[in-house]
Amino acid sequence: MQRTVDGILDRYGNDEAELLAVLMDIQAEFNYLPRPALERVSERMGVSRSRINYMATFFSAFSLKERGKHICTVCMGTACHVRGAPMLVDEFERILDVKAGETTEDKQFTVETVNCVGACALGPLVIVDGEYYGNQKSAQIERLIKKVRKADAKEGAA
Repeated sequence: MQRTVDGILDRYGNDEAELLAVLMDIQAEFNYLPRPALERVSERMGVSRSRINYMATFFSAFSLKERGKHICTVCMGTACHVRGAPMLVDEFERILDVKAGETTEDKQFTVETVNCVGACALGPLVIVDGEYYGNQKSAQIERLIKKVRKADAKEGAA
């Protein structure tokens, strides 16, 4: 992990003005911000842990908890909520056997909810690995999960 973080830091020259970009790259690499990575950033950049933690917790795009390979996000904004988003969350929880905010035991899926993504016309909206799926119904959730698993299997066979 240290080598990966050092590579990211080397790209930015340990410039404190690039802290946000460094954290974004670490998040992209590990799918969350691991504590040892943040300690390395603090050490190399000379930035206090409290400043790093402030940034890591201020921006909702960052996670300090380990997340799965695939992030399944359900928008819970008003438009999505009244169109059935809570049932979509229930379906993810049932199929993956986790609660919202949790990661499957095999570290493949994390189910998350967000307050609003600003795509109200598409509600209820599900985002899987950054891809938007609008006007979702509970019956479609299992197909989405199967699609992701099939892509993983194909990737593993290649």
